[in-house]
This record gives sequence, C-alpha cells and structure tokens, in this order.
Amino acid sequence: MSLCGSKARSAVLLSIGGSDSGGGAGIQADIKTFSVLGWHGVSAITAVTAQNTLGVQKIFSLPPEVVRAQLDSITDDFEVAFAKTGMLNSREMVEVVSGHLSRTGIPFVLDPVIEAEAGGRLLKPDAVEALILHLLPQARVVTPNIFEARALSGIEVRDLETAEQAARRIADLGAVAVVVKGGHLDCIDVLLDGGEISLIRGRRVVGGNHGVGCTYSAALAAFLAGGCSLFAAAKRAQEFAARSISNSLNVGRGVAPVNQAGALLGHWSLFGMLSPKTADGFHG
Repeated sequence: MSLCGSKARSAVLLSIGGSDSGGGAGIQADIKTFSVLGWHGVSAITAVTAQNTLGVQKIFSLPPEVVRAQLDSITDDFEVAFAKTGMLNSREMVEVVSGHLSRTGIPFVLDPVIEAEAGGRLLKPDAVEALILHLLPQARVVTPNIFEARALSGIEVRDLETAEQAARRIADLGAVAVVVKGGHLDCIDVLLDGGEISLIRGRRVVGGNHGVGCTYSAALAAFLAGGCSLFAAAKRAQEFAARSISNSLNVGRGVAPVNQAGALLGHWSLFGMLSPKTADGFHG
C-alpha cells in the first residue's frame, strides 16, 4: 500500500456512488484507483448511468433499500479502513448513506458530485440540503470543484481569494476540512484544515480528464487510510490525478478517460505487448 505513516489494520476501501457504463468515472474510477494504490476496493452502487465520453444520457437510481442492503453486506463481512462518497442523487439516498456511515464510524471523503465532467446533473436539488445537513459534518474532508463549492457555499469561485472564502463558508456549515480543487484555478488546490489555509500547487498536464474528480477523491481516501496527514494525502492525490490525466486513453469520441494504471504500467497493446510509449512509474 502507499503509506505515509501507521499502516491501517484493514486493506479494504469502500466506494459509494454511481456506476459509469463508459468505465471512466464513478465506481469504476474509484475501484481502479484503489487497486493501483494497493487496496482492495468494495462498492455500494447508488445508481446506474447510461454514460460515455460524450456525456450522461440516462440515470437509473437504485432504491435506497438496495443501497442499504449493499452497505450492510459489506460491513457485515469487511473491516473498512476508509470510504469515499460520490454520486448520491437523492435526499433519501443521502440519508441512508449518512446513517450507515454514522453507525459504523467509518471515516470518509465526501466528494459532493453534482454534475458529471462529461455533462449531466447527478445530484437532485433537494439532495444538496440533505448532504449539507447529514453528510458534510461527518466527513474527514469535503472535496468540491469550483462549481460544487459555489453550490454548497453560494460563493462564485473565480480565483484563490474566492476559493478561500467558499472553503470557509463550507466549514461554517459544519465541514471539518475542505479542499477546493483547483483544476480551474491554475491547478492550485485550496485546503482549509483546522482554520488554516494551505495552497497545494500542481501542474497543468496534457490529456483527457473524464473521471479525474472521482480519481482524486478516491486517491485521497487511500492516502488518508495509509496514515498520511491531510496535507500530504492531498498533495499525493493531486499528483496521482495529474499522472492519470497525462496517461489518459482516447477510447471514445468525447473526453478521454483518465488512466490510473498508466502511470504504473505504461500502455499495453491489444496483444499484451508493452508499447513504446511508457510513463515513468508513480511511486506512492
């Protein structure tokens, strides 16, 4: 595993979110991220999306009792070291998930997924209020992009100053810590933890970004589970997401999905041969 400090007792990470039929985001991105970073991923699927690199065509939400059954099944058997939440879609779903995480005491990253990178709204308006009320105060850290930060805080994020204002407003709502992701802010993430602001400076890389938000939050959960401080985990997650973008694969007609494994394994041909284009290894 990619550890910073004390080793977690369990090698299991949980993703709670939607399934992307195109394989680029959601549960699929999370499980790939967990695997590359050395963890066993389990999942509770909240919705099935008809989705590809061009956008989200349909969303089929699962009944909340089905999600509750998945969560019960997971925690009846596995000891989960850390979790992350993604697409929750409805108020009822938020309440089921928050109730289970509260009862089990599983620490988690809250990725307040509202819209897909490829297009399409994924969180109903009435679910935002429930998310703020029930999930946000429980999370170890909340990871909005600038649009999600605006939806949560009411502040339009245009630069680092307004990103800090939004982070503080979200903390006022009950969040323990906030990372306003800086993909639209010159790749500078704004971290608020313990009332203190830290800037995590990244690098702009060339490549497709479909699934990068899910990949970032899943990596953040993995590094936190591995004993990293929040700052160290956020920095490593940022680097992992950038490498996943730079190794993205043009497999559709729209936005290329990020490739979590590319940073470790290079690109394999359909015949199982390592191609001439290989990336230097990512060492977590």
